[in-house]
Amino acid sequence: MNDASFGSDRIKKGPAGASTRALLYGMGYVREEIDRPLIGIVNSQNEIVPGHLLLDRVAEAAKKGVLLAGGTPVEFPAIGICDGVAMGHEGMKYPLASRELICDSIEAMTVAHRFDGLVLIPNCDKIVPGMLMAAARLNIPAVLVSGGPMRAGFMGGRTLDFNSIMEQIGIYRNGGCTEEELERVAEEACPGCGSCSGLFTANSMNCLTEALGMGLPWNGTALCDSGERIRLAKAAGLRVMEMLRRNIRPRDILTREAFENAITVDMAMAGSTNTVLHLPAIAHEAGFALKLSLFDKLSERTPYIAKLSPSGVHHMEDLHRAGGIPAIIHELSKKGLIHKSCMTVTGATVGENTANTPVADSSVIRSADDPYRNRGGLAILRGNLAPDGAVVKESAVAEEMLRHSGPAVVFDSEEEASAAIWDRKIKKGDVIVIRYEGPRGGPGMREMLSPTSSIAGMGLDKDVALLTDGRFSGASRGASIGHISPEAMNGGPIGLLRDGDVIHIDIPARSLSVSLSDEELARRKAAFTLPEPKVKTGYLARYARLVDSANTGAVLR
Repeated sequence: MNDASFGSDRIKKGPAGASTRALLYGMGYVREEIDRPLIGIVNSQNEIVPGHLLLDRVAEAAKKGVLLAGGTPVEFPAIGICDGVAMGHEGMKYPLASRELICDSIEAMTVAHRFDGLVLIPNCDKIVPGMLMAAARLNIPAVLVSGGPMRAGFMGGRTLDFNSIMEQIGIYRNGGCTEEELERVAEEACPGCGSCSGLFTANSMNCLTEALGMGLPWNGTALCDSGERIRLAKAAGLRVMEMLRRNIRPRDILTREAFENAITVDMAMAGSTNTVLHLPAIAHEAGFALKLSLFDKLSERTPYIAKLSPSGVHHMEDLHRAGGIPAIIHELSKKGLIHKSCMTVTGATVGENTANTPVADSSVIRSADDPYRNRGGLAILRGNLAPDGAVVKESAVAEEMLRHSGPAVVFDSEEEASAAIWDRKIKKGDVIVIRYEGPRGGPGMREMLSPTSSIAGMGLDKDVALLTDGRFSGASRGASIGHISPEAMNGGPIGLLRDGDVIHIDIPARSLSVSLSDEELARRKAAFTLPEPKVKTGYLARYARLVDSANTGAVLR
């Protein structure tokens, strides 16, 4: 929708628009409302995702902002899957694949009804990138305002989050607590609505929406239950109308430099490894490719200055009090690491938005001159086991596991690996390999927080590594290396591994390899045959036929 014909006037003005006006009259719209710009309010509210339960409040506030600025808000829904509920079973095949459903459905609704602009209201995991992909594809004025993070839980003198309960399950299975103690952690880990309180995928993507310029300042950190969140939503409604007047569109904002800003912020705070899937997918819709090499290049120069859960002890409320993403950008700008001239939905540049946002708490956001590390929190690994790359959250890896060699213990599904972990069949030093869980092989590239949290809960995260062509939750910690490309279902080397093959991990050197000669790998490849697809009907079967590799963002071709 890059031509001048976009917008609602085409379907509602003049004699030819009488039929549309008739339908709008039937819903109770008056002529004054019909004559104004129609702004789609895309609301993913539902009653199964904690981050989405209160989105109706955000949507109502966004509508008020649109009305204040002279537009007519028109709400329609988007789906949203809770990764935490889908975790650990067949349902986890759907969240990543739902990203494309969300994008496509917004396109269908917007083009069919010729909306003049959009306010996009997500809060979790795949919903945020799915909506940003739609904004880039449609290229009409759009602002994203999320529902905001939940507060951290608190029990027994320590803060809790969703990862706490996942790891507590591992502790329970290892005999370290009673079922009653496990239930008490479950009751306290998620104390209210909002996206889970650590820097997991949902909050990572909401923060990076700010860094890209598609969300207002503090979109990623203002708490779900705060008045500030409601004010942000009203401001989003006001801003989309101003963007319409000034003809500012997503592709004016989503430039290559904007993505470099987002990746830099990502590295400075060690966001979820899933950002390495989602940013390339959004860029793809904006018309260009983001290669994994760019992530590593920017990581090499970016200081790691904010250490949040699961890498550290701080949570989103702490980051917000410390100045949020504007303060991180302000600090990075001192080192010349931010493209300050990039346009944002505010109508001002990144530099203008963050010029007066110094760090308010240096215990949460460190000075760029005194970082936790001199390079970013995510790492891209390559080698004969991952010719096209793999991803690890380096900041969440124990020092002892940054370099590790050990025998492969190979599984063809998450369920097989989890059963072996729970049955205590994994020994210190092992490298667990979980394959056929990639975008095509899964299909859907399941997040595997259950195996990683079980390993951590059993006290093995400093002794055991996990490798997969699938992916790990943003809540995962330990030597959890995902996105191995090519995936097994595409004939990648991970599909050729056997139990006992010695795997070498060297995260500082960005290397992931197996002690097999090129000749041996070639012999195994010649004898290799692909297994039958795990899913043969329905949406996932179509998805598996169309989806590209993880190193491209798992986009559909």
